[in-house]
Amino acid sequence: MTNFVPTPTVPAPDIVRCAYMEIVVTDLAKSRAFYVDVLGLHVTEEDENTIYLRSLEEFIHHNLVLRKGPIAAVAAFAYRVKSPTEVDAAEAYFKELGCRTERRREGFTKGVGDSVRVEDPLGFPYEFFYDVQHVERLTQRYDLYSAGELVRLDHFNQVTPDVQRGRKYLEDLGFRVSEDIQDSDGVSYAVWMHRKQTVHDTALTGGNGPRMHHIAFATHEKHNIIQICDKMGALRISDRIERGPGRHGVSNAFYLYILDPDGHRIEIYTQDYYTGDPDNPVVTWDVHDNQRRDWWGNPVVPSWYTEASLVLDLDGNPQPVIEREEKSEMAVTVGADGFSYTREPGQESGEDRGFKLGAQV
Repeated sequence: MTNFVPTPTVPAPDIVRCAYMEIVVTDLAKSRAFYVDVLGLHVTEEDENTIYLRSLEEFIHHNLVLRKGPIAAVAAFAYRVKSPTEVDAAEAYFKELGCRTERRREGFTKGVGDSVRVEDPLGFPYEFFYDVQHVERLTQRYDLYSAGELVRLDHFNQVTPDVQRGRKYLEDLGFRVSEDIQDSDGVSYAVWMHRKQTVHDTALTGGNGPRMHHIAFATHEKHNIIQICDKMGALRISDRIERGPGRHGVSNAFYLYILDPDGHRIEIYTQDYYTGDPDNPVVTWDVHDNQRRDWWGNPVVPSWYTEASLVLDLDGNPQPVIEREEKSEMAVTVGADGFSYTREPGQESGEDRGFKLGAQV
C-alpha cells in the first residue's frame, strides 16, 4: 500500500515553471560538441569545468548546466518561483516535510541568486529560486537561428517506483495533472503535471528510481525535429537516436528522443496543448492502449523503459535506486500480458465509421 507524503501545514511555494537542470558529464568537450554543435543550444558562459547553456527564447542565464564530474548524473531539477519570498516558503515547506535542505544566498550556479536545494520525499534534488541574471533573449536573432532550433525548455521527466505517492506529493506542492496512465486495477504507471499552461513541467514515470528519465526542449515545428534527425544522420551519430520521431498519444506532441555522450536522454518536443483553464480536464489513458505512448502505434524500445540517469544527493553522491514493486508498463507495451490493444473490443475503426484509406465513403 502506498505510504503517502504528509501535507505540510505551511503554504507551498508558488512555482512558475521548470527553469533549468544541472547535469554532471564525464567529458566536457564531448558534451559541448553534442549540445552546442549538434543541438544548437547557446553558450551564456563557460569555464574549464562548467558550461551554461540556454535556448533561443530564454532570457534567464541558463536552462542547462553541464558540469564536469566523475559520474554521469543529475545534480538539480530547478524551478523558478514567483517572488523572492517564495524561496523562503520552499525552504519552510520542505523542512516541515522533514527533507534535507541547503540554502545559498549567492546561488548554486552562476547567474542564479538566492536559492534553496532540497532532497525531496521521492529522493530527487529539487532547487527553487527567483533572483536571476537576465541575458539577451535571442528571439529575433535570425542570424543565429538554425533549422533545428531549440526554443524553450519544456519539461523534466522523473522515474519513481511509486507514481501515486509522487502524484499526491506534487499536487500538494501545487502541480496540476493534465494526463495519466492507469489500468483497471487502479495501478498508476505515469502522470503528467504542470505549473505553466502546457501539458507538463514534469512527469512521473513508474520504474526503478529515483532517476532522471529525460529533459525536454521545445521546437517551433515538426520540421525542426526532422532536421535534427537529418543532421545526426549526416554526422554518422544516428545511433544516438533512441526513439522517434513520432507523435505521442499522451500530450499529442511530436517527439524525438536522443542520447548525449553520457547516455543522458533528451527529448525534442513540439505541438502539445494549452492547459491553463481551472477546469482543464484530465485525460486518462488505459495502459493497454498501444497508442498512448505513440499515436501511430509504433512499439517503444525497451531501453526507453529501463534506462535512466542517476540523481545526486546534496553531497554529490548518487541516490540509491529502489525497485518498483507494482506492475511494469514495459510488460504491457511488449504484450507480455496479452491484453494490449489498438481498438478495444466493440470500438469502431475509421473504416467502420465510413472512412477508407483517408477518404470518406
